[in-house]
Amino acid sequence: MKKTLIAAALIAGGAVALQGNSYGHGGTYRGPGDTVPAGGGGTSGGGPATPGSGGPTTPGPAGPTTPGAGTPGAPGGAPGAPNKPTTSGGGDQGPDLTVWQFWWGFNREPYLNLKAAIHSGAVATGSDEFFLGKGEKDDARDTLRPSEEKIRGLIVPALLQSLKTERNKHIVTGCMVALAKIGDANSDSGASSLAEEFVKFLSEGDQEIRETAALSLGILATESNDNISILTNLLQNDINRLRSPANEKYKVLLTSNVDIRSRAFAAYGLGLIGNRSSKPENQSTIVSTLAKVVDGSEKFAQRDVPVACVVSMGLIPMPIDDAAMAAPVDLKDIGKKPRNAEIKTRLDQVLWLMSYYADENQDFMVRAHVPRAIAQLLSDVPMASAKSLKTAVAKRFLEDITKLSKERDEIKQSCIIALGQLGDCDKDEIDVEIRKGLVEAKELANEMAKNFALIALGQASGRPGDGEDPVAGLSEGKKGARSFLQEQLAKGKSNTKAWSALALGVMERSLADAKQQTSSDVRSEVRRALKESKTPMEVGAYAVSVGIMQDGDSKDALREKLDSITDDDARGYTAIGLGLVNDRSSIEAIQGLITKSRYKPDLLKSAAIGLGLLGDKTLVDSLVAMLAEAQGLSSQAAISSALGFIGDARSVEPLIQMLQDKQKTENARGFAAAALGIVADKEALPWNSKISVNINYRANTTTLTSPSDGTGILDIL
Repeated sequence: MKKTLIAAALIAGGAVALQGNSYGHGGTYRGPGDTVPAGGGGTSGGGPATPGSGGPTTPGPAGPTTPGAGTPGAPGGAPGAPNKPTTSGGGDQGPDLTVWQFWWGFNREPYLNLKAAIHSGAVATGSDEFFLGKGEKDDARDTLRPSEEKIRGLIVPALLQSLKTERNKHIVTGCMVALAKIGDANSDSGASSLAEEFVKFLSEGDQEIRETAALSLGILATESNDNISILTNLLQNDINRLRSPANEKYKVLLTSNVDIRSRAFAAYGLGLIGNRSSKPENQSTIVSTLAKVVDGSEKFAQRDVPVACVVSMGLIPMPIDDAAMAAPVDLKDIGKKPRNAEIKTRLDQVLWLMSYYADENQDFMVRAHVPRAIAQLLSDVPMASAKSLKTAVAKRFLEDITKLSKERDEIKQSCIIALGQLGDCDKDEIDVEIRKGLVEAKELANEMAKNFALIALGQASGRPGDGEDPVAGLSEGKKGARSFLQEQLAKGKSNTKAWSALALGVMERSLADAKQQTSSDVRSEVRRALKESKTPMEVGAYAVSVGIMQDGDSKDALREKLDSITDDDARGYTAIGLGLVNDRSSIEAIQGLITKSRYKPDLLKSAAIGLGLLGDKTLVDSLVAMLAEAQGLSSQAAISSALGFIGDARSVEPLIQMLQDKQKTENARGFAAAALGIVADKEALPWNSKISVNINYRANTTTLTSPSDGTGILDIL
C-alpha cells in the first residue's frame, strides 16, 4: 500500500505533496519528483526531463494524508510550494527541487532514530519519576515495544488472515510489507513460512501485488537459498526455473516474461538480503548476479533494472582481503578493460563499479549511482588499509566536479555526495583536497551540486581522521570547513543559509558522536539565526539544525517559535526540533498541537513524532481515542501512521480492529496494516533508509521514487 501525500511532507514522515491522489504498498512518498524522461524510468539515451505538473508541491513536515484515488484534498488546502520563476518562454513552473526539505526527507532517519527513543523506555508523563526526578528507572519506565508473544500471537496472525482472505491490493500489499518487516520467527531449519506466503503472489495479475511480493522477500531478509534463488530468477527473467523449482512450495506459475518493475524490485530485494547476510558465499553470489545483469548482453530500454542493481551492490559490503586492498591501484585505463564477472572481495566490488563508472558508453543516469555505491563500500575501510584505492577513487571524483568537467550535472552531484562519505578532517593530502574541492564547488553552475557540496563538506569535516590531529581541518582558520560554513550561514542567500545551517548541524553532531570537541560558537550562531528567522523555510531549517546538534540551549528559542509562528510546516519542524533536543517541558504544548490538528494530518503526524522522541506515553491513548472518532480518511490515515511510528504496544489492538473492520474503507485498513508493520519492525530504522540516506534523488527512476503514484521503493512506509 503506497500513498501520495496531498499536504506537503518531508520532516517526520519524509513525504512530499503531490498533485495526484494514488498510493500503494503501505507507503509514503518522500521524494522530490522524477527527473528522468517520462516512461517508467526513461530510455537509455535520453536526458533528464524537468518535473511537470505531476511533480511534488511543497516539501514540508509530516506524513500521510488522504490515500486513494478520488479522495478529497487536504482540509484547508495544502501549503503553497516554492516554485521556480516563470521565464518569458514558458519555463519550468514546477517545485523548486533545490530546497533543503527534500534532502532532510531522505536523510532524516539516523537523526530521528525514533525507535531507539521509543523503545528506550522514556519517563512516563505523570509517573513518580517524572514529578520527583528519581533515578529508579524500573518503577517508572516500561517497555513500549510489543512483546514477542504479542507480535507472534496477535499481530502476525491478524496480518496473515487478512493476506489470505482479502483481495484489495492496498490491504494485500500493506500486509505483505508489514509481515516482511516483522520477519520470520526463529527456526532451527532456517525455513521461511512467510516467504511461502509471499511467493504465491508473484504470479498475481495485479502489477503492484507482484512487485510487492518480490520486494517483500528482500525486506524479510531471511537468508535461505530458496529466497535468493527466486529473486535471482526474477531478476534474470528466467521463467523456466521459476516455474519448475526443486521445491514445489516455491513454484511461480508465470505465463509471460517478468515485467521490468518486478525485476527491479527483485534486484533491490537481493541487495537487502545481501546487506544482512552473514555468509560470504551468498554475498558473492548476489553481487556477481547483480553485476552480470548490469553488464550482460541484454539492453534495457528503461533504467530501472540497472540502477537497482548498482544501488544494491553498494548495500553489500563483502569481506576485505587486507593484502589486496592495501596494494597500489591505478585507475587510469580501468573503464577500457573487461570487467571481472566473478566478485569475491570488497576490492573486486569497488574495481568493478569504478570500471563501470569510467565507461562513458554506459548510460549517464545509471553511472550517477555508482559513486555513492562505492563510497558506501569504502566508508568502513580505514585510510591506512586502502590509501592507494581511496585516493585514486577520490581523485577521479574530484576531477569530475571541477568547473571544466564535461560530466552531466547528475554525475557531479553524485561525486560530491560520495566525497562527503570518503573524506575526513585530518591532514592527509587527499582529505585536504576533498575539503578544498567541496568548498570550490560553490563556483559550479548547478544549484543542486552546490547545495549537496555544503552537506558533504559538513559530513567530511565532522569525521575524525587517522592522523596525529584527527580534526586538523577545523583549525585551518578562514580556509577551514567550519569557518566557510559559518560564513555561508551569515552572508549567503536564504536557501544557502538553510543548507549551511543543516551542514553545520551535521558536522557538529558527527564530532559529538565521535567524542570530539564541538563549537559553542556554531551552536550560538544557528540558535541566533533561529531566533531572528521570519520565513517558514528558514525557521524549519534552523529548528532541524539545532535538533541535529542536540543543542539544549535552543529550547527557549524553539518554544518561542512554536508559540509565535502560524505556518503549519514550520510548526511541524519546530516540534521535531523540540523532540530532538529532548525538551520535555514542551510536551504539553505539542500535545495541544495534536488535539488541534485532527483536520491537519501533516501537522498531526509531525507533532506525534516530536512527542514520540520525547517519550510521552499519554499520546497513545489520545490517538486511539481520536482514531475511534475520526470520520475523514485523511485523519484516519494520519492517526494510524502516527500510532505506528510511536510503536507503543497499546496501539496493537486498535490497529488490528481497524484492519479487520470491513466498515472502514479499504485504504484505511491498508494504513492500519502498514502501521502494525512499523510497530513490530525487526529493524531499528526503516528498511529503505539503507537506500535513501545519501542517495542522489535527482538521478531518479520510477521504481526508486515515483512522484505520480508513489510506487517506488522509497515511497514505502
